[in-house]
Amino acid sequence: MNPKLLLATACYVPFIVFSAETTTEKTAEKSPFTSSAELGFLYKTGNTKSSDIKAGLNVKYEKDQWLSLLDLNLLIKKTEIENDSGESHLETTEQKLSLTSQTNYKFNAVGKNYVYGNVSYDDSRFGNFDNQSSVSAGWGRNWYKTEVASFFADIGPGFKSDVTKATDTTGSKTQNSLIIQAQALYLRKINEHVEFKQIFVAKYAPKKGENSKYKAETSITTKLIETLQLKFTFTVDHNTEVEAGTENTDTQTAMTLVYSF
Repeated sequence: MNPKLLLATACYVPFIVFSAETTTEKTAEKSPFTSSAELGFLYKTGNTKSSDIKAGLNVKYEKDQWLSLLDLNLLIKKTEIENDSGESHLETTEQKLSLTSQTNYKFNAVGKNYVYGNVSYDDSRFGNFDNQSSVSAGWGRNWYKTEVASFFADIGPGFKSDVTKATDTTGSKTQNSLIIQAQALYLRKINEHVEFKQIFVAKYAPKKGENSKYKAETSITTKLIETLQLKFTFTVDHNTEVEAGTENTDTQTAMTLVYSF
């Protein structure tokens, strides 16, 4: 599995995302599974033509001392390009697939400590790397939790593999690194209609010259009505070691409408 996909950069165009959350019940007991799917599309015409598609799938399993999360996202953007003959056609200019899965196990049902296992995969068509993957396991803790706010953090050793892009002079290379992975999640309900969420992930390669990867995502969700929300998200991806002539930092800004039922 190695399709070439693009890491979304600069400011992403706002568009509507419909998210359907489903939870089934079994003999009056709430199902441990919760799933949501989202799909967004934007098509622009006029001086510039472009089309954008964003799809996502989120699955959550929570029962007793187990918590498992699966997050899959796909972003495709096509922009009108004019060739040397003056003819215009839509060409893929951004494309990225990302997959993250994590499972936590609490030492006891009411405890705050847990052990975790994490797997992630990013496949970019035009980003700094063809693809990046990592695995990590370690210890975490629910450091703070009230009715309005909570803070989780975990840390552990891991392994990361980066596949570089081929150039005119060199072929694609695979760079393997031992890493220390640290993650933090902060949630806060500003009021009954507004929620703030901050995620930070660091994949630090201690060996000199090896690439470390950092990601921060900030989002604010505002409830418009019971089933409709307005969501603003700002994401920063940073790689310490990239090819000459490319940026270390990529950003993505999105404003979306989320519909749930």
